[in-house]
Amino acid sequence: MPSLKAIRKRIVSVKSMEKITRAMKMVAGARLNRAQQRILAMRAYAVKTHEVLERCTARQEGADGSVAAPAHPLLVQRPEKSVLMLVLTSDRGLCGAFNANICKRAEREWHEREGRGQKVQLALVGRKARDYFRRRHAPVFHEFQGVWDKLDLDTARIVAKTLLAPFLAAEIDAIYLVYNEFKSAMTQRVVVESLLPVINDDNVLDFTEPEEHKHYCIDEFIFEPDRTALLERLVPMYVEISVLRSLYESSASEHGARMTAMDTATKNAKDMIDSLTLQYNRARQASITKELLEIVGGAEALKG
Repeated sequence: MPSLKAIRKRIVSVKSMEKITRAMKMVAGARLNRAQQRILAMRAYAVKTHEVLERCTARQEGADGSVAAPAHPLLVQRPEKSVLMLVLTSDRGLCGAFNANICKRAEREWHEREGRGQKVQLALVGRKARDYFRRRHAPVFHEFQGVWDKLDLDTARIVAKTLLAPFLAAEIDAIYLVYNEFKSAMTQRVVVESLLPVINDDNVLDFTEPEEHKHYCIDEFIFEPDRTALLERLVPMYVEISVLRSLYESSASEHGARMTAMDTATKNAKDMIDSLTLQYNRARQASITKELLEIVGGAEALKG
């Protein structure tokens, strides 16, 4: 049995750890509230942007039944022989299986696509993804640094611009996003979402709006100055918004996962403190009993 001093030292250590995990839980909770408000606002904007883009990219058939060519390079569809995947992880740990789930899903997608004869490259956000795929000698296209330090539209534009360059040069045929979609503080879902080419059927967002926010859709738009000029601005903006939304989703999921993990760690620390306290009391009681027996035994020996 450990000595009383060793048990006391361990109790103090676990109490210190409990204070740290409780503080980290509170910080993650505060950040989660801000991230949740941000992602909820962004989802509505992303849905409306997609609706407008969907109308602008509707199939246009000529009198002879032919379909008009895409009015923007990002709408061009090619056979997927070369694919780029943007993997979003965090820079820090202590958030449960958040990063492990993303990295394993991206690794599985990488090997499955290579098994189908596709060339796969990875663009990585977050130190956890960087370290994970470096150890596995993955084909890394680009590593983004400091994304989570300044998470805003300008940062999303930098990421989107880097991703768009090889697609516009026809070096890759498709781009996919691999990230954790935020559901709740305790639930995050790993998704693999198509980013490019912009395809209406594949990129439909499934975020349902409240009934009071729904509006009737207009079947026809009047484009001014024209459809091509509108798409020149709308399509890159849609890509930027999609990247920003995925970053917001991942950020909110990270804070939710960390808050849940720290809550579990705090509860485990309390249970450990209770167990160690019980062990300490038993050891102290045994020590006192032993001393009393020694005293009584010594007194009886002196009487004899």
